[in-house]
Amino acid sequence: MDPVSLQLGTKNLHGYLVRLLSRNLGWLDAKVKLFLPSVDLGSRYQALDPTQRVILQLQKLHAQGPTTWKSFIQCVCMELDVPMDMEVLLMSTWGHEDGFSSLLEIDEESQSDSQLHPGLKRTHQSCGSSPRPKQFRKQQQELAKRYLQLLRTSAQQRYGNRTPGPGQPLAFHQAYVPPILKWSRASAPFHTQEGATIGNPKAEDGTDVNIRDLFSTKASKGPRVTVLLGKAGMGKTTLAHRLCQKWADGQLDRFQAVFLFEFRQLNLITGSLTLPQLLFDMYLRPEASPEAVFQHLKENAEGILLIFDGLDEILQPCSDKETADPEDPASALTLFSRLCRGTLLPGCSVMATSRPGKLPACLPTEAATVHMWGFDGPRVEEYVNHFFSDQPSQEAALVELQMDRHLWSMCAVPALCRVACLCLHHLLPGRSRGQSAALLPTMTQNYVQMLLTLNPQGVLRAEPLLGLGEVALSGLESGKVIFSAGDIPASTLDFGAALGLLTSFCVCRGPGHRDTGYAFSHLSLQEFFAALHLLASPQVDREALSQHVTLHSRWVQRTKARLGLSDHLPTFLAGLASRACRSFLSLLAEREEEWVAAKQEVVLQALKKLATRRLTGPKVVELCHRVGETQDPELASFMARSLPQQLPFHNFLLTYADLASLTSILGHRDGPIHLDFEGCPLEPRCPETLAGCGQVENLRFLVYPLPHPHSSCHLCFPCRLAGSKITAQGISHLVQALPFCPQLEEVSFQDNQLKDREVLNIVEVLSCLPRLQKLDLSRNNVSVSTLLSLTKVAVTCPTIRMLQVRETDLIFLLSPPTETDPELQGDPDLQGNANQRKEAQRRSLALRLQKCQLGVHDVEVLIAQLREGPQLDEVDLSGNQLKDKGCQLMAEAAPQLHITKKLDLSDNELSVAGVLGVLSVVNTCQTLTELHISLLHKTVVFTFAPELEEQEGIQKRATFPDSLMFQMSSEPSLRSPRIRLTHCALQAQRLELLCKALGGSCRLSHLDLSGNALGDEGVALLARLLPGLGSLQSLNLSENHLSLEGVCSLTQCFSTLRWLLHLEFSSASQHVILRGDKRGRDLLAAGSLPEFRAGTRLGFGQRHVPRSFCLKECQLEPLSLSYLCKSLEKCPGPLEVQLSCEVLSDQSLETLLHHLPQLPQLSLLQLSQMQLPPESPLLLADLFSLCPQVQKVDLRSLRHLTLHLRSSEEQEDRCCWFTDCGLRQEHVEPLCGLLSKCEDLHQLDLSANLLGDDGLRCLLECLPKVPISGSLDLSHNSMSQESVLCLVEALPSCPRLREASVNLGSKQSFWIHFSRQEETGKTLRLSECHFKPEHMPRLAASLSQALQLTELTLTWCFPGLEQLTVLLGLLTWPTGVLTLRYCLPVTLGGDFGVLTLLEVCAQASGNITGISISETQKQLCIQLEFPHQENPEAVALRLAHCDLGTHQNLLARKLMETCARLRQLSLSQVNLCDASSLLLQSLLLSLSELKNFRLTSSCVSSKGLALLTSGLSHCHLLEELDLSNNQLGDEGTEVLLGALEGKCRLKTLDLSHLPLGGSTLAVLTQGLGHMTLLQSLRLSKSNIDDVGCCHLSKALRAATSLEELSLSHNQIGNTGAQDLAAVLPGLPELRKIDLSANGIGPAGGARLAESLTLCRHLEELMLGCNALGDCTALGLAKGLPQHLRVLHLPSSHLSPEGVLSLGQALDGCPHVEEISLAENSLAGGVPRFHQGFPVLRKLDLVSCEIDNQTAKPLAASFVLCLALEEIMLSWNLLGDEAAAELARVLPQMGRLKRMDLEKNQITAYGAWLLAEGLAQGSGIQVIRLWNNRIPPDMAQHLQNQEPRLDFAFFDNQPQVIPRGT
Repeated sequence: MDPVSLQLGTKNLHGYLVRLLSRNLGWLDAKVKLFLPSVDLGSRYQALDPTQRVILQLQKLHAQGPTTWKSFIQCVCMELDVPMDMEVLLMSTWGHEDGFSSLLEIDEESQSDSQLHPGLKRTHQSCGSSPRPKQFRKQQQELAKRYLQLLRTSAQQRYGNRTPGPGQPLAFHQAYVPPILKWSRASAPFHTQEGATIGNPKAEDGTDVNIRDLFSTKASKGPRVTVLLGKAGMGKTTLAHRLCQKWADGQLDRFQAVFLFEFRQLNLITGSLTLPQLLFDMYLRPEASPEAVFQHLKENAEGILLIFDGLDEILQPCSDKETADPEDPASALTLFSRLCRGTLLPGCSVMATSRPGKLPACLPTEAATVHMWGFDGPRVEEYVNHFFSDQPSQEAALVELQMDRHLWSMCAVPALCRVACLCLHHLLPGRSRGQSAALLPTMTQNYVQMLLTLNPQGVLRAEPLLGLGEVALSGLESGKVIFSAGDIPASTLDFGAALGLLTSFCVCRGPGHRDTGYAFSHLSLQEFFAALHLLASPQVDREALSQHVTLHSRWVQRTKARLGLSDHLPTFLAGLASRACRSFLSLLAEREEEWVAAKQEVVLQALKKLATRRLTGPKVVELCHRVGETQDPELASFMARSLPQQLPFHNFLLTYADLASLTSILGHRDGPIHLDFEGCPLEPRCPETLAGCGQVENLRFLVYPLPHPHSSCHLCFPCRLAGSKITAQGISHLVQALPFCPQLEEVSFQDNQLKDREVLNIVEVLSCLPRLQKLDLSRNNVSVSTLLSLTKVAVTCPTIRMLQVRETDLIFLLSPPTETDPELQGDPDLQGNANQRKEAQRRSLALRLQKCQLGVHDVEVLIAQLREGPQLDEVDLSGNQLKDKGCQLMAEAAPQLHITKKLDLSDNELSVAGVLGVLSVVNTCQTLTELHISLLHKTVVFTFAPELEEQEGIQKRATFPDSLMFQMSSEPSLRSPRIRLTHCALQAQRLELLCKALGGSCRLSHLDLSGNALGDEGVALLARLLPGLGSLQSLNLSENHLSLEGVCSLTQCFSTLRWLLHLEFSSASQHVILRGDKRGRDLLAAGSLPEFRAGTRLGFGQRHVPRSFCLKECQLEPLSLSYLCKSLEKCPGPLEVQLSCEVLSDQSLETLLHHLPQLPQLSLLQLSQMQLPPESPLLLADLFSLCPQVQKVDLRSLRHLTLHLRSSEEQEDRCCWFTDCGLRQEHVEPLCGLLSKCEDLHQLDLSANLLGDDGLRCLLECLPKVPISGSLDLSHNSMSQESVLCLVEALPSCPRLREASVNLGSKQSFWIHFSRQEETGKTLRLSECHFKPEHMPRLAASLSQALQLTELTLTWCFPGLEQLTVLLGLLTWPTGVLTLRYCLPVTLGGDFGVLTLLEVCAQASGNITGISISETQKQLCIQLEFPHQENPEAVALRLAHCDLGTHQNLLARKLMETCARLRQLSLSQVNLCDASSLLLQSLLLSLSELKNFRLTSSCVSSKGLALLTSGLSHCHLLEELDLSNNQLGDEGTEVLLGALEGKCRLKTLDLSHLPLGGSTLAVLTQGLGHMTLLQSLRLSKSNIDDVGCCHLSKALRAATSLEELSLSHNQIGNTGAQDLAAVLPGLPELRKIDLSANGIGPAGGARLAESLTLCRHLEELMLGCNALGDCTALGLAKGLPQHLRVLHLPSSHLSPEGVLSLGQALDGCPHVEEISLAENSLAGGVPRFHQGFPVLRKLDLVSCEIDNQTAKPLAASFVLCLALEEIMLSWNLLGDEAAAELARVLPQMGRLKRMDLEKNQITAYGAWLLAEGLAQGSGIQVIRLWNNRIPPDMAQHLQNQEPRLDFAFFDNQPQVIPRGT
């Protein structure tokens, strides 16, 4: 080609290129920035014309040289729309740089003239150097090939050197041992099986197994992202480099190029990058044409692998904002995100490594996850064999590792395994076996030993080590893991590099910016040095140190930007805090060990504080690592105790080392713990770490990966397995693996769409899973034929206990054999025991096949299977298609199928005709207990009892002996079935067939025919057929359209059926029940308790149970009542009739009452819930004369009427209650007239009526005519003070009235009590009557006329004392004695002092012979004697004060006059002022007849004591002196005892609670020497010790008349007791002695017992609360006083032997009334009395360890103590057997009022037995049952039935006195 042509062609080409680029200015600007980053394209370029801009930019590009221009032209041809011919011409410009460059200088006009049409072809031949299209592609491929070869060569050079190089991991020259890799279960796209292990520990070095599976995917398009998760030290970075090496060696042939980036280096790039810049500038740049190479990479992206190491180390969060063009420059993380999402280099493979739990949000959800688990045992062995060159070293190292379990578990982390081997390499020479491993107990001490190993001199260099620590800590705190040379001091850098602690490598901070970086060889090493700095540097204080002892959760937020680099720092701190590291730290810090220990204690205390918190599962694991590193057993024990009993671990990764640390901590725990792992990816051999951990009581795994059939890693703990979406191939593998998992407890394969074959394959391996409890195969595809195959497996497999199938549900429940099963172990003892072997082999099966479309043929197959099978608990075939034939087949086969609980044939299309066929089982099956058929509700259920042999075994093991079995001749057998044929449309014509089918068996217990259509005709027919059915317990005929006439026809059954006792009919609800007697055992078995009725005697031998007829909600007209009464006339008695209706007319009531004499067998008539006529009270009052057998009439509110009737030989006093019947004044006279005919009326209750004052006045007038011998209740009748005054006025006219009590307050009570004969003394009690002043004269006048009144009590009847003063002044009698008590409420204010009350007493008109004052209780009691008489001595004394006119003297004179004959003065709880004491002194001086003086519980001043003592000193006739319980000191007591001088006539002296010691006791003993008539001496709680007792004993020698001596609650010991015992025989009249609660021991007790046997008149002996022992009991038994009435020996340290001897001596004592042996050990030692105690009233045996066996003879002895009123048996060991024995004797103890059985072991059954005993008419008022084994609801039910059973904590049970008693 000539130059001109070439020039022309080039010029035209230049114009085309300019025009093309003018249309793509943006593209051109981007390329210029790419190729010319330093060129400024600012405003100067923007102002130019587009053509000029293009020309100028082309000139810039061409000036950069041929390489840049070549790359630019390639971009134009590849990225812009260039025709093929123009592309060839543009490519040709490579060879004509000068010609083309000259054209770049032509102006715009010349360029426009030489344009070339785009489609015009050149006519000249191009130069040979200009390539054709194929040549261009070939060149591009050649460039890419050269680059790829360059990549591979570079990798080979990097990894080919066997010594560590820059950027290589520590000790990379070691042979590579692949760790365990597991696919995550969420990684669906992979071809490989879940759980396939990558790497074979048995393979030769340099080979990998299945390593290509890491990048195998089903997806052909889109990103292929793999995330490799592993904890620090697991070998993630090593594996990344290993992949690069394998690719360089040609083993990853599917990848053309592999790029490896580390995020720790990418973090250093602050600018934006394009992907080519990331690949070429940051990794390896092509030699030429990067654009062509990158284009080749894009076109072959599926062959590109990009590895990003350390994804968890990114510093910047991933941005969600994306630019429009994914090829725009961005940060390294954004480029990673685009690669993962496929917007960059679509089709390439991306692999990222990361620690778990710290993944950024930019990862796609479809990314596959692989878990790196580190080393297992074989891998550790392989690594050790590679590490050590010679075999002896290999074997020695393995022995060391395997001997130490903890060190072996640490080697599961490859990095720690390498450190351990490095340490052993240094430690093994020169040490015996086990010594080397002992130096490596923790991870921290491994690192310490590594430091010592790496130091060539063996001497610590503190300065560089601490310098490395400071650098490490600052880097962790700032998030830096790569340091520059300026970050590390030169000496420190040289030291770290020399020991291999620091590595150096090239760091690229951007395109063209490279530098040298330094890092610790591993991140954990940086953390270790940081921990060293914190503990050894003096610059770190304790507070800063404690802040680094933290727990890091593994649930880190994805948006967290802060780099978490200190995961192991707290662990290293804990390890360095161990005592073993103290000397190392001391050398490093160059400080004393005490200084180091103080800093270590900071770490330990911080860990202890963390252990007390409520931590999540990840933090618990972290804390276990920390505590384990400390090697502190106390801290480990503290943490183990702090862990909850239920410890859950949910949704985080757990390694072998994690569970090993947890197990180590649990080894310090005493109690059991439950571990729950749910959703936790687990290292396959994790459960092995828990082997032998006895503290683990329950271990649960959910979604736990099954091991491979040939794996050595088996499930060795009980766990649970669940899985879904498993294919047939997966089932095949599972079936092979299941036998290797013997500890599986639960397996679930729900929702897998498994076919019949797969289901059968799974079931076949059940026998290989001995601990399996549940297999769930629900929601799969199972046919009926396969279902029958499954039932056969259930029948034959010995561990299956239930097969449950319902529509899509299919579940096997299994019972694993126990450890004592003879089949599981060859214990000769167990094998020799035939009975135990038989018990172990016995099993029961429950079969539930509901809604399975089973037909008649299927049932035949099933029956054949079941006949050969085990005992069946339950067979449920409901919801199938059996129809009549199938149901009959099952019913006929039931006796041979050994069913023990239930057969359910419901919803099987059974017809009415088929019911009779099903009934055949009633006669053939001996174990049937209930058959329920309801065609309306589609119910057919058979209920069975255990076989007879098993039932006998149950009876032998029963709690209650045969003696507790209920006895009744007509009681049916235990196998009496209950037949329920409800809602079956049965009519009268089918009854004969029905009874014929049932009549073959005379053992029916309950027959239910409710809900049928029998009608009156059918019921009448059934009444004739019932005798042929035997003795039923109940018959239900409800809802059979019966009328009253039909029910009356049933009453004839009372005569024909002996079993019939109760007939109930309700017309509205059509409720018809015929039943016999409810038996306690049957009712308890049914879960209910019977109701009790007075007079019934259930379960205690033969009794006469009344029959009852109950008619409810019926219209009771006179005619129907007459018919009913006539039908009842033939019924045997006793008979109880209960009637209820809405309204009962006068005629109906008269008709009913008229027929009563014709019903002599009637014992009870109740009319309830009906409105009776207003004239009912008058009709009923006349009933006593019309019907003599009526004993009690109880009418309430005209709605409830109860009549009690007795035969003539059982006549009792009659009672009449008309409460709330609306009675008014006009009813009183006719009512009294009718009642006057009743001669033996005992009680009359007219309460809650409308009598008012007028009615009461009328009643009091008629009262003498009414022969009442008991009580009259007029409460709540609107009474006022007028009624009270009328009552007082009527007292003289009622000679038989003995007591009247009225309360007009809130209680509104008005009671009058009578006697049969005339009473000489009457009592009147008036409360809250609120009399006014105008009432006083009338009240006083009425009282003055009531000459027989002996006692008057006025409680809150006056607002103050003024009216009492008036009443005392007006009250006069001709002669007689009156006791007047005046009480005010304690809460009422006002003056109630002694002075005020004495002033009131002074106004009395009669002589006051007794005064009793209680200031605190506000009570005043005065005893008046009429007529008033003068005392000459008092007159003389009064005259001596006549010249004194003061008020005090006037009051004294008046008191002397009124109280001249005062014999008793009692002051209790008073506060005596000096004025009161002075008045009392004056009064005492005048009381010449005073015999009794009491001053108790009062406060008196010193002056007052002197005055009182002075006054008392003149009372020489005093016989009783009580000064007890006063608040006096020693001085006051001594002053007061001065009054004892000269008291020779004193008979009773009480000085209890007064301090008697020293001089005070001397005064007392001196006075006692003159009291020869003293009969009672009480000195309790008087601080008398042995010395005082000695002096007192000497003084008592003169008290020969002493009858009572009380010295309880003192400090008398053996010496004092012996002194006292010496004088007791010299007290011939002694009747009572109380020495309780002293310090008397066996020696003193024995001496006392010997002495007391000589006190022949002793009646009361109280020695309790002393450690007397059996010797005292034996001494007493030798000679008990014959008149002994009370014996108290509680808490006396008596054993059963002592009690037995004492009981034998007591037996038959005729006078014993009270015995207390509480709080002694009487287990098995309660004596059995043969003669009993005729007058024993109270027996106290609280807390004596009495059990059921001991209670039997004790209860039998109670029968011999018929006078017993109270029995205390609380806080013992009594159970139901003891309750039965007590209940048996209750009816024979007529006087018993209270029995205390608190805090025993009585159940509801025992309580029911007690209630049954109460129901026999016992007079007991309460049985205390608090805190026994009775549920609250059952206790409430029992108390509702029997209110005398008290289950409350407080003893507030009211006394229940039946009406009429």
